[in-house]
Amino acid sequence: MSAQPEVGRWYRTSSGATFEVVAVDEDDGTVEVQYFDGTVEELDLEDWEAQSANNEIEEAEAPEDWTGSVDVEGEDGSPAPNSGYENDQQMAGLDGLDLFESPDALS
Repeated sequence: MSAQPEVGRWYRTSSGATFEVVAVDEDDGTVEVQYFDGTVEELDLEDWEAQSANNEIEEAEAPEDWTGSVDVEGEDGSPAPNSGYENDQQMAGLDGLDLFESPDALS
């Protein structure tokens, strides 16, 4: 069974590199991935499907410290542990945010 690209899921190549799918554009036939080191790459959906069928791409667990791909620091400049939004309480500050509201409406 081949691994279908799904945004937010982690995968591993046959060489052991782990990456997360960050975007899938079926209209353009592309899959955008971000490797653990932060490198972003765009793959053709056809290439993904061929590599997946040949078991060159497989689903994987998210790394224990997924912050390796992003620059996240604590207040003292050290890497911040568990910097992701782990619960609804942390996301509560974004309630009511309308991403499609025009900037003029905010004044």
